[in-house]
Amino acid sequence: MEIRQLEALVGIAENGTFSSAAEALGTVQSNISSRVARLEAELGTELVNRSTGTLTESGAIVVERARRILIELRAIASDVSELNADIRGQVTLGMIGTAGRWIVPLLLETLRERYANINLRISEGTNSALEPRLINGQLDLAVLAWPVMAEELADVDLFTEDLVVIASRRHELAQYQGPLPFSVLATHEILLPMRGTPIRREIDEAARAAGIELEPLIELDGLRTIASMTFDGHGPSILPATMLSPHLRAHFVALPIENIAKRRVVLASRRFGFPAAPVRAIHALLVDVVANATNVPDGVYLPTPSKQ
Repeated sequence: MEIRQLEALVGIAENGTFSSAAEALGTVQSNISSRVARLEAELGTELVNRSTGTLTESGAIVVERARRILIELRAIASDVSELNADIRGQVTLGMIGTAGRWIVPLLLETLRERYANINLRISEGTNSALEPRLINGQLDLAVLAWPVMAEELADVDLFTEDLVVIASRRHELAQYQGPLPFSVLATHEILLPMRGTPIRREIDEAARAAGIELEPLIELDGLRTIASMTFDGHGPSILPATMLSPHLRAHFVALPIENIAKRRVVLASRRFGFPAAPVRAIHALLVDVVANATNVPDGVYLPTPSKQ
Protein backbone atom coordinates (compact mmCIF):
# COMPACT_ATOMS: atom_id res chain seq x y z
CA MET A 1 0.00 0.00 0.00
CA GLU A 2 1.48 3.35 -1.04
CA ILE A 3 0.81 6.88 0.13
CA ARG A 4 0.05 7.95 -3.45
CA GLN A 5 -2.72 5.37 -3.62
CA LEU A 6 -4.33 6.72 -0.46
CA GLU A 7 -3.97 10.29 -1.74
CA ALA A 8 -5.69 9.29 -4.98
CA LEU A 9 -8.67 7.77 -3.17
CA VAL A 10 -9.03 10.73 -0.82
CA GLY A 11 -8.74 13.03 -3.85
CA ILE A 12 -11.70 11.29 -5.49
CA ALA A 13 -13.71 11.54 -2.27
CA GLU A 14 -13.04 15.27 -1.91
CA ASN A 15 -13.26 16.32 -5.57
CA GLY A 16 -15.96 14.01 -6.91
CA THR A 17 -14.34 12.54 -10.02
CA PHE A 18 -11.13 10.88 -11.18
CA SER A 19 -10.31 13.84 -13.43
CA SER A 20 -10.91 16.41 -10.68
CA ALA A 21 -8.77 14.38 -8.27
CA ALA A 22 -5.99 14.29 -10.86
CA GLU A 23 -6.14 18.06 -11.29
CA ALA A 24 -6.08 18.63 -7.51
CA LEU A 25 -3.07 16.32 -7.10
CA GLY A 26 -1.20 17.69 -10.10
CA THR A 27 -1.20 14.52 -12.16
CA VAL A 28 -3.19 12.86 -14.96
CA GLN A 29 -6.39 10.84 -14.73
CA SER A 30 -4.71 7.58 -15.82
CA ASN A 31 -2.37 7.78 -12.81
CA ILE A 32 -5.32 8.19 -10.44
CA SER A 33 -7.12 5.26 -12.04
CA SER A 34 -4.10 2.96 -11.81
CA ARG A 35 -3.33 3.90 -8.19
CA VAL A 36 -6.90 3.20 -7.11
CA ALA A 37 -6.94 -0.06 -9.10
CA ARG A 38 -3.75 -1.27 -7.38
CA LEU A 39 -5.17 -0.37 -3.99
CA GLU A 40 -8.38 -2.26 -4.78
CA ALA A 41 -6.36 -5.30 -5.88
CA GLU A 42 -4.36 -5.28 -2.65
CA LEU A 43 -7.45 -4.96 -0.46
CA GLY A 44 -9.51 -7.35 -2.58
CA THR A 45 -12.55 -5.08 -2.83
CA GLU A 46 -14.00 -2.35 -5.02
CA LEU A 47 -13.45 1.11 -3.52
CA VAL A 48 -15.01 3.32 -6.22
CA ASN A 49 -18.15 2.55 -8.20
CA ARG A 50 -16.97 3.21 -11.76
CA SER A 51 -20.49 3.79 -13.10
CA THR A 52 -21.35 6.54 -10.62
CA GLY A 53 -17.90 7.70 -9.51
CA THR A 54 -18.95 7.44 -5.86
CA LEU A 55 -17.20 5.58 -3.06
CA THR A 56 -18.42 2.13 -2.12
CA GLU A 57 -18.98 1.26 1.54
CA SER A 58 -15.45 -0.18 1.63
CA GLY A 59 -14.12 2.96 -0.06
CA ALA A 60 -15.67 5.20 2.58
CA ILE A 61 -14.02 3.17 5.34
CA VAL A 62 -10.61 3.36 3.66
CA VAL A 63 -10.95 7.12 3.08
CA GLU A 64 -11.77 7.75 6.74
CA ARG A 65 -8.55 6.04 7.86
CA ALA A 66 -6.51 7.39 4.94
CA ARG A 67 -7.31 10.96 5.97
CA ARG A 68 -5.89 10.29 9.43
CA ILE A 69 -2.76 8.73 7.95
CA LEU A 70 -2.17 11.70 5.63
CA ILE A 71 -2.70 14.16 8.50
CA GLU A 72 -0.03 12.37 10.55
CA LEU A 73 2.38 12.34 7.60
CA ARG A 74 2.01 16.09 7.10
CA ALA A 75 2.55 16.56 10.85
CA ILE A 76 5.98 14.89 10.75
CA ALA A 77 7.61 17.68 8.75
CA SER A 78 5.79 20.34 10.76
CA ASP A 79 6.93 18.91 14.10
CA VAL A 80 10.54 18.71 12.93
CA SER A 81 10.39 22.33 11.83
CA GLU A 82 9.24 23.28 15.34
CA LEU A 83 12.58 22.08 16.73
CA ASN A 84 14.26 24.72 14.62
CA ALA A 85 11.90 27.46 15.90
CA ASP A 86 10.59 27.77 12.37
CA ILE A 87 7.05 26.41 12.42
CA ARG A 88 5.76 25.98 8.90
CA GLY A 89 2.89 24.15 7.29
CA GLN A 90 -0.80 24.52 6.44
CA VAL A 91 -3.71 24.85 8.86
CA THR A 92 -7.34 24.77 7.79
CA LEU A 93 -9.65 26.59 10.19
CA GLY A 94 -13.44 26.40 10.07
CA MET A 95 -15.38 29.37 11.40
CA ILE A 96 -19.00 30.40 11.86
CA GLY A 97 -19.65 33.65 10.02
CA THR A 98 -20.52 35.85 12.99
CA ALA A 99 -17.16 35.14 14.62
CA GLY A 100 -15.17 35.61 11.44
CA ARG A 101 -16.28 39.23 11.06
CA TRP A 102 -14.01 40.43 13.86
CA ILE A 103 -11.71 37.51 14.75
CA VAL A 104 -10.11 36.98 11.34
CA PRO A 105 -8.55 40.48 11.11
CA LEU A 106 -7.06 40.07 14.60
CA LEU A 107 -5.76 36.62 13.77
CA LEU A 108 -4.13 37.58 10.48
CA GLU A 109 -2.41 40.62 11.95
CA THR A 110 -0.74 38.56 14.68
CA LEU A 111 -0.10 35.57 12.40
CA ARG A 112 2.20 37.66 10.18
CA GLU A 113 4.27 38.65 13.21
CA ARG A 114 4.61 35.27 14.92
CA TYR A 115 4.18 32.55 12.29
CA ALA A 116 4.98 33.92 8.86
CA ASN A 117 5.53 30.40 7.48
CA ILE A 118 2.12 29.00 8.44
CA ASN A 119 -0.35 28.99 5.56
CA LEU A 120 -3.75 29.55 7.16
CA ARG A 121 -6.88 28.62 5.20
CA ILE A 122 -10.27 29.66 6.61
CA SER A 123 -13.54 27.98 5.63
CA GLU A 124 -16.82 29.59 6.70
CA GLY A 125 -19.96 27.60 7.48
CA THR A 126 -22.52 26.54 10.07
CA ASN A 127 -21.97 24.09 12.93
CA SER A 128 -23.80 21.38 10.99
CA ALA A 129 -21.44 21.82 8.03
CA LEU A 130 -18.18 22.30 9.96
CA GLU A 131 -18.40 19.60 12.63
CA PRO A 132 -18.28 16.60 10.22
CA ARG A 133 -15.36 18.17 8.33
CA LEU A 134 -13.45 18.64 11.57
CA ILE A 135 -14.09 15.03 12.59
CA ASN A 136 -12.91 13.54 9.29
CA GLY A 137 -9.77 15.69 9.09
CA GLN A 138 -10.75 18.13 6.36
CA LEU A 139 -10.47 20.87 8.99
CA ASP A 140 -7.80 21.12 11.70
CA LEU A 141 -9.74 23.43 14.03
CA ALA A 142 -13.13 25.15 14.04
CA VAL A 143 -14.72 28.13 15.78
CA LEU A 144 -18.25 26.92 16.55
CA ALA A 145 -21.36 27.85 18.48
CA TRP A 146 -21.73 25.84 21.69
CA PRO A 147 -22.85 23.11 22.26
CA VAL A 148 -20.57 21.03 20.05
CA MET A 149 -22.54 17.83 19.56
CA ALA A 150 -19.91 15.31 18.37
CA GLU A 151 -18.25 13.25 21.09
CA GLU A 152 -15.07 13.11 19.00
CA LEU A 153 -14.52 16.85 19.52
CA ALA A 154 -13.26 18.86 22.48
CA ASP A 155 -13.70 22.61 22.90
CA VAL A 156 -12.52 25.64 24.86
CA ASP A 157 -14.52 28.84 25.41
CA LEU A 158 -13.61 31.89 23.32
CA PHE A 159 -16.36 34.42 24.09
CA THR A 160 -20.09 34.90 24.59
CA GLU A 161 -22.42 37.21 22.72
CA ASP A 162 -25.93 38.60 23.12
CA LEU A 163 -28.86 37.20 21.18
CA VAL A 164 -31.03 40.13 20.10
CA VAL A 165 -33.93 41.08 17.88
CA ILE A 166 -32.63 42.96 14.84
CA ALA A 167 -35.34 45.16 13.38
CA SER A 168 -35.80 48.25 11.28
CA ARG A 169 -35.97 51.43 13.33
CA ARG A 170 -39.41 51.97 11.73
CA HIS A 171 -40.72 48.61 12.98
CA GLU A 172 -43.20 48.52 15.85
CA LEU A 173 -40.80 46.45 18.00
CA ALA A 174 -38.16 49.20 17.83
CA GLN A 175 -40.45 51.45 19.87
CA TYR A 176 -40.62 49.02 22.82
CA GLN A 177 -38.92 50.21 26.03
CA GLY A 178 -36.71 47.70 27.82
CA PRO A 179 -35.91 44.04 27.02
CA LEU A 180 -38.52 42.42 24.79
CA PRO A 181 -40.59 39.70 26.50
CA PHE A 182 -41.41 36.60 24.46
CA SER A 183 -45.12 37.39 24.88
CA VAL A 184 -44.54 40.47 22.71
CA LEU A 185 -42.38 38.62 20.18
CA ALA A 186 -45.11 35.98 19.78
CA THR A 187 -47.42 38.64 18.33
CA HIS A 188 -45.03 39.39 15.45
CA GLU A 189 -43.70 37.42 12.50
CA ILE A 190 -40.03 36.73 13.17
CA LEU A 191 -37.31 35.26 10.94
CA LEU A 192 -35.63 32.45 12.86
CA PRO A 193 -32.72 30.02 12.46
CA MET A 194 -33.54 26.42 11.60
CA ARG A 195 -34.77 24.11 14.37
CA GLY A 196 -31.98 21.94 15.76
CA THR A 197 -29.23 24.51 15.30
CA PRO A 198 -27.45 25.68 18.49
CA ILE A 199 -28.83 29.23 18.29
CA ARG A 200 -32.40 28.01 17.71
CA ARG A 201 -32.16 25.72 20.73
CA GLU A 202 -31.20 28.74 22.87
CA ILE A 203 -34.16 30.71 21.51
CA ASP A 204 -36.66 27.87 21.96
CA GLU A 205 -35.50 27.07 25.51
CA ALA A 206 -35.93 30.69 26.58
CA ALA A 207 -39.33 30.91 24.88
CA ARG A 208 -40.59 27.71 26.52
CA ALA A 209 -39.41 28.97 29.91
CA ALA A 210 -41.68 31.97 29.31
CA GLY A 211 -44.55 29.67 28.29
CA ILE A 212 -44.35 30.76 24.65
CA GLU A 213 -43.99 28.79 21.40
CA LEU A 214 -42.73 31.06 18.63
CA GLU A 215 -44.19 30.63 15.15
CA PRO A 216 -41.55 31.88 12.72
CA LEU A 217 -42.32 33.59 9.45
CA ILE A 218 -39.64 31.35 7.93
CA GLU A 219 -36.77 29.18 9.20
CA LEU A 220 -33.35 29.35 7.56
CA ASP A 221 -30.06 27.49 8.06
CA GLY A 222 -27.63 30.35 7.67
CA LEU A 223 -27.40 33.47 9.83
CA ARG A 224 -26.09 35.65 7.01
CA THR A 225 -29.14 34.82 4.89
CA ILE A 226 -31.48 35.61 7.78
CA ALA A 227 -29.73 38.93 8.38
CA SER A 228 -29.85 39.79 4.67
CA MET A 229 -33.60 39.21 4.61
CA THR A 230 -34.06 41.51 7.60
CA PHE A 231 -31.90 44.20 6.01
CA ASP A 232 -33.88 43.82 2.77
CA GLY A 233 -37.11 44.60 4.60
CA HIS A 234 -38.65 41.14 5.11
CA GLY A 235 -39.06 41.49 8.87
CA PRO A 236 -37.23 41.33 12.20
CA SER A 237 -35.05 38.39 13.19
CA ILE A 238 -33.39 36.91 16.29
CA LEU A 239 -29.63 36.79 15.75
CA PRO A 240 -26.30 37.33 17.52
CA ALA A 241 -25.64 41.01 18.14
CA THR A 242 -22.54 40.88 15.91
CA MET A 243 -24.74 40.46 12.83
CA LEU A 244 -25.64 44.16 13.04
CA SER A 245 -22.64 45.92 11.54
CA PRO A 246 -21.92 49.52 12.67
CA HIS A 247 -22.68 50.95 9.21
CA LEU A 248 -26.25 49.57 9.43
CA ARG A 249 -27.12 51.05 12.82
CA ALA A 250 -28.57 54.21 11.29
CA HIS A 251 -31.48 52.16 9.93
CA PHE A 252 -31.61 49.06 12.16
CA VAL A 253 -31.50 48.44 15.88
CA ALA A 254 -30.46 45.51 18.11
CA LEU A 255 -33.12 45.00 20.78
CA PRO A 256 -32.38 42.99 23.95
CA ILE A 257 -34.58 39.99 24.76
CA GLU A 258 -35.89 39.23 28.22
CA ASN A 259 -34.38 36.20 30.03
CA ILE A 260 -32.42 34.66 27.17
CA ALA A 261 -28.95 33.18 27.61
CA LYS A 262 -25.92 34.55 25.83
CA ARG A 263 -24.55 32.45 22.99
CA ARG A 264 -21.24 30.71 23.73
CA VAL A 265 -18.64 30.50 20.97
CA VAL A 266 -15.87 27.92 21.32
CA LEU A 267 -12.74 26.67 19.58
CA ALA A 268 -13.14 22.97 18.76
CA SER A 269 -10.52 20.36 17.92
CA ARG A 270 -10.39 16.60 17.57
CA ARG A 271 -10.32 14.92 20.97
CA PHE A 272 -8.03 12.09 19.86
CA GLY A 273 -4.61 12.17 18.24
CA PHE A 274 -1.71 14.60 18.55
CA PRO A 275 -2.06 17.74 16.41
CA ALA A 276 0.84 18.96 14.30
CA ALA A 277 2.96 21.90 15.43
CA PRO A 278 1.22 24.48 13.15
CA VAL A 279 -2.20 23.37 14.43
CA ARG A 280 -1.06 23.70 18.05
CA ALA A 281 0.38 27.11 17.25
CA ILE A 282 -2.82 28.41 15.65
CA HIS A 283 -4.93 26.99 18.49
CA ALA A 284 -2.85 28.88 21.08
CA LEU A 285 -2.70 32.01 18.92
CA LEU A 286 -6.45 32.14 18.38
CA VAL A 287 -7.22 31.76 22.09
CA ASP A 288 -4.64 34.45 22.88
CA VAL A 289 -5.76 37.08 20.35
CA VAL A 290 -9.42 36.75 21.38
CA ALA A 291 -8.68 36.84 25.12
CA ASN A 292 -6.57 39.98 24.70
CA ALA A 293 -8.72 41.79 22.13
CA THR A 294 -9.25 45.43 23.04
CA ASN A 295 -11.81 46.40 20.39
CA VAL A 296 -14.62 43.85 20.40
CA PRO A 297 -18.05 44.37 18.80
CA ASP A 298 -21.03 45.53 20.84
CA GLY A 299 -22.71 42.58 22.55
CA VAL A 300 -19.54 40.44 22.73
CA TYR A 301 -18.09 39.47 26.11
CA LEU A 302 -14.64 37.97 26.70
CA PRO A 303 -13.95 35.46 29.47
CA THR A 304 -12.73 36.92 32.77
CA PRO A 305 -9.06 36.02 33.19
CA SER A 306 -8.62 33.29 35.80
CA LYS A 307 -6.64 34.19 38.90
CA GLN A 308 -3.42 32.27 39.40
